[in-house]
Amino acid sequence: MLAGKPFGELSSTTNPVPAVSHMSKVVVISGLAEGMGRRVAELLADSGWTICGFDMNPEGIAELSAALEERGTAHLLSAIDICDRGAVTDFKDAVLDQFGAADAVLSNVGIGFFGPFEEVDLQRAMKCLEINVIGAASLIQAFIPSMRARRSGKLIVMSSLVGQVPFPFESIYCASKFALEGLVLSARYEVEPFGIQTAIIQPAQVSTAFAAKIHVLPPEGSPYRERVKRFIERDRELIKTAPTPQQAAKRIVAVVEAEKPKLFNRLDAKSNLFLWLNSFLPRRLRDAVLLRQMDIRV
Repeated sequence: MLAGKPFGELSSTTNPVPAVSHMSKVVVISGLAEGMGRRVAELLADSGWTICGFDMNPEGIAELSAALEERGTAHLLSAIDICDRGAVTDFKDAVLDQFGAADAVLSNVGIGFFGPFEEVDLQRAMKCLEINVIGAASLIQAFIPSMRARRSGKLIVMSSLVGQVPFPFESIYCASKFALEGLVLSARYEVEPFGIQTAIIQPAQVSTAFAAKIHVLPPEGSPYRERVKRFIERDRELIKTAPTPQQAAKRIVAVVEAEKPKLFNRLDAKSNLFLWLNSFLPRRLRDAVLLRQMDIRV
């Protein structure tokens, strides 16, 4: 079962497709109904890849399915929740049944979380960690056995600059990305002997509405309100020079298609700079640079 229905009943999202050429590679992408995930899917389709994936947005899935149908691209899409372990497993089975293998898996799904840690609703925080860490883990874990049997495959996760550089007011989101990177770095030692490659993508910012959706000022009277306000205003300025979703998608596609992808992949010069500073500067200097950059010095 998938999303409460057998695959055969999901005609609007899961389509009969032509037989896949032996030259066509298969990619599985979570969170591909819109934004950067969709652009990655479309670019890979243009390169001849078979596109498989899911998202919670049924309208977006239907639109992408129609677009891929027009291209003549073999595909298998569905509207499911990354937190539904059974649905993820069923989707994996359907991909392997229909196409035989997955050459690359890109865990792109994730949600943001913003706010002073003192004021964080930890019940909501659990949902962020569930989606960003365990959701990603369930997807890549599902495809490891088939990749191990073939001794081939790529597991790619979408992390963030804040997976290594902690940012204020993003404690829960940082925790999720630190955890995700730790998971991949640990699992890498286990799966590489079986020919499975791993890669982590670490964007700093992409010019989407991702941050704007979660940037909410603390209530009046909060001791953090003024600094949070400055942080948000500064972030809005920085986003104006960030890579566009199309630019970011092209760089992500390059990782998916690389014969031997690097373990760490940055999408822009800002990521390289901050991660370099994080590696080599004394902590006091690192802190000073970050507080000045985000205009939150006390």
